[in-house]
Amino acid sequence: MPTYSALTTLPGEDGARALAAAMERMAPEPVGVGVFEIEDGSGLWEVGAYFLDPPDDVVLEILATAFGAKSFAISDLPEIDWVAKVRRELSPVEAGRFFVFGSHDADKVPAGRVALQIEATVAFGTGHHGTTLGCLLAFDRLLAGGFVPGRVADIGCGTAVLAMAAAAVLPGARIIASDIDRVAVDVAEANLAINGLTARVTCVEAAGFDHDLIRDGGPYELVFANILKGPLIALAPQMVENVALAGKAILSGLLAVQAEAVSEAYREAGFCLDSRDDIGEWSTLVLTKV
Repeated sequence: MPTYSALTTLPGEDGARALAAAMERMAPEPVGVGVFEIEDGSGLWEVGAYFLDPPDDVVLEILATAFGAKSFAISDLPEIDWVAKVRRELSPVEAGRFFVFGSHDADKVPAGRVALQIEATVAFGTGHHGTTLGCLLAFDRLLAGGFVPGRVADIGCGTAVLAMAAAAVLPGARIIASDIDRVAVDVAEANLAINGLTARVTCVEAAGFDHDLIRDGGPYELVFANILKGPLIALAPQMVENVALAGKAILSGLLAVQAEAVSEAYREAGFCLDSRDDIGEWSTLVLTKV
């Protein structure tokens, strides 16, 4: 079945959300509408919708004009077997001692590596993205330096690859993983089961540290937060409350051009920057609570 997309940009969150609400009342009705901030400092927001029937381009142009948006770019998306595509294109990832792979590459796991299997039905958080890879490399470096955290939180866990990495090498640690998206929590739990780590990691649906199990489980010697610039900055006050003195935070999900702003927000909150690593256009920060 073909799918059609319609994408536009406009300044300001309020206008973007109002436009999205108007699009949801279109005929044919979109099967999904999303609003996203374009985190390049431009102040622009993207509004996108997906349709199973060709959208009315006249109605879209009227909406764009009414809300001060650019003309919609309408595309006919090809039918793709995403599982087969992921299996073909996602090769195993090596990040220090960690080896992240899909079930189709189970025969490629080298001896002596910490193997983490991520099902190929979910691409985000497999280790291929510069943010996840950066977090794994930063964690590997801390471990190599003798860092052994007893309490670990993975905030915005996605596939839970970071929580699983901690569980695999820290047998005595208490580990909790959270995500704001229920589907992500389900995926995390499935991946934990595949790796035999269900009993080692508690998964919850939550925004930031906003869950009794997360708050009661702290303070944490290590927190992963691989999310986005805006949520990372907003999370800084909660982070300093929930990280133990001299504890570490590994932050990513931010562009290299955003790293300084995030670093400054965390410095003001009570952290010092240990290191910054850039992989392509993405940055990973390691900070210590002082």
